[in-house]
Amino acid sequence: MLMSRKIPTLLAAGALLGAPLAVMAVAAPASADTREITFSLNPSTGSEASGTATLTAEENGDLTVRIEGRDLVPNMPHAQHIHGDVSGTLFTCPTDAADADGNGFLTVEEGLPDYGGIHISLTTEGDTAPDSGLAVDRMPTADEDGNLSYERTIEAADLPEGTIDALDNLHIVQHGVDANGNDEYDLDGLGESTFAKSLGVDDIPSEATDVATCGMVMPSGGVNTGGGTAAASVAGADQLGLVALGSVALLGAGAAAVVARRKATSAE
Repeated sequence: MLMSRKIPTLLAAGALLGAPLAVMAVAAPASADTREITFSLNPSTGSEASGTATLTAEENGDLTVRIEGRDLVPNMPHAQHIHGDVSGTLFTCPTDAADADGNGFLTVEEGLPDYGGIHISLTTEGDTAPDSGLAVDRMPTADEDGNLSYERTIEAADLPEGTIDALDNLHIVQHGVDANGNDEYDLDGLGESTFAKSLGVDDIPSEATDVATCGMVMPSGGVNTGGGTAAASVAGADQLGLVALGSVALLGAGAAAVVARRKATSAE
């Protein structure tokens, strides 16, 4: 199926979205040397998905990320990332007002000025750098009921500098929606992804690159709802474009994995 063959490319290209502002709940520290923050993953514009995320700064400097997602597109991979900034610029989850074309969902282009570039790619194994943002074969897949459970500890040496100190300025975004309710990403839902097309990749469903959920840790100094500075937004756009173009080599393996999963599901 065209959709299945294109999923890795589309998810790859769309691993950079944002979503509406989420409500945060801060948990008490697990110990004097361990800081733990739990917050909601709220539905993006047009999405019904939700969940919770917990960021734990371990005593040894590692970061443990736990995510429980619900009502995601079943049996499909969902790219997910930590977005934000460690320099003091406050990016946020986009609100419904970011839906410039009025189609009821948020595209990459609509969300980018608010959520900025990828800080950490929340893969299931291997590299977690921004350039793994499109490694669809290493992103978690929702089960047949649309539930997604993720837990990974990223070692201190693999964290971008300043991550732990800037934990309050970071947020989590998940991607992949099902606009027409057929439990897959296809062109009939929201048409072609304009973001993927801008990178030279045709026939990628916008459903695969649009935002599903977003949650953020509320900075103690308040939120800049303008999405940071213009310069920072441009830098984020440049980063995402390079990530997408530089990750094309990963798509073959990702496509094979996705197609295999889809065939296995159909055969059951």
